[in-house]
Amino acid sequence: MSAPERLVDHLSFHDLHRGFGRLRVLSGVSGEVEAGGVLLVVGHNGSGKSTLLRCLAGLMRPQRGTIACRLGGREHGIDSRRRALGYLSPDLGLYAELTTRENLDLFARLRGLDPARGGRLLDRFGLPQRRLASALSSGMRQRLRWCFALLAAPRLLLVDEPFANLDRRGRDDVLELLEERLADGALAVIADPDLLELPRVRTVLTLRLGAASCAEERSRAEERA
Repeated sequence: MSAPERLVDHLSFHDLHRGFGRLRVLSGVSGEVEAGGVLLVVGHNGSGKSTLLRCLAGLMRPQRGTIACRLGGREHGIDSRRRALGYLSPDLGLYAELTTRENLDLFARLRGLDPARGGRLLDRFGLPQRRLASALSSGMRQRLRWCFALLAAPRLLLVDEPFANLDRRGRDDVLELLEERLADGALAVIADPDLLELPRVRTVLTLRLGAASCAEERSRAEERA
């Protein structure tokens, strides 16, 4: 009798297509990542990196292709996938008239989370809890977006431009928190060429303008180097 299949958390997508009118953005894009690993997405501006992440997040439907996601030992469809993930994007809007803490408290209540976690993340990123979002610098706004993405301790992270406007300390804070999530069994899809040397990158997915993608697996030797 064969051993039962090991239920490893896993995200995969196959033959994704997405366009806008006559503009073809994604054409036959496929990839996968398992628990503890990073699928790194690279490509020129306009190659479809943000579009791919929106499709994986369930914010946009691909016109063709399949997405399969297993987290916490169970399969997630498009609706439950939205609730299970942490998503970071330059497009993530903030409520300018609310403080950093009020922004996170609102999000926590909407998702049924403990608001205290927001305060801890603000402290971790060195953000003042009573400052209005409208008074934040561009780097501080990016730190607050990371607080949003990590608030639910997600098992799936979808990240577009993780280091946008961050200084060296901000980058170090992001890498430390990202490593903590991955070490705890999360998996991530990240669009940023600056993470090529990250040890947990298992696959590099290169998107080309209007063409099929190229996925390159990292060898075990490269991972150890």
